[in-house]
Amino acid sequence: MSNRLSRIYTRSGDKGQTGLADGSRLPKYHPRIEALGDVDELNSLLGCALAERDDRDPLLCLLRRVQNDLFDLGGELAVNSPDYTVMTAEVVEWLEAELDRMNETLPPLKEFILPGGSREAAQLHLARTVCRRAERRLVELADAETVNPQAVAYLNRLSDLLFVAARCLNREDNRGDILWQPRSPSGKG
Repeated sequence: MSNRLSRIYTRSGDKGQTGLADGSRLPKYHPRIEALGDVDELNSLLGCALAERDDRDPLLCLLRRVQNDLFDLGGELAVNSPDYTVMTAEVVEWLEAELDRMNETLPPLKEFILPGGSREAAQLHLARTVCRRAERRLVELADAETVNPQAVAYLNRLSDLLFVAARCLNREDNRGDILWQPRSPSGKG
């Protein structure tokens, strides 16, 4: 594989625009660029959550695949062509199967849970919220431009998978779920 980046800085973004893979330029606040940034932030958060896991750990292997998928999704957004799609129904189905497999190991939820527990679980909860933001940005972009619907579905399932993965990590750490303790309403009407 040849070197793709010979120089890290280009100075081409200094005036508030950034380039897409086709050479076109968009303002850095454009919904497409916002979605790309959220997908990149999500990928970085997953890297933080995985930093101390063993290379043979099944969750690390699963989420490394997800990180590659997110890079592919970023590529789709950067190419900006309805003819270029990497996120397919098969990729979404794979994620659903992994989600179902992980969820089978957990007790059913009877209450809402709070983000937290172990450090890794808390990081996955944070990644889940960024995933939801990325999904919202993609939906916003889809209102104005053509967006691969499988990309939206992927982010939707991924946020669920991250929720379940956080629960699994807390269980693995003998912490269990942190249940929401709602306040009683002070009055009615």
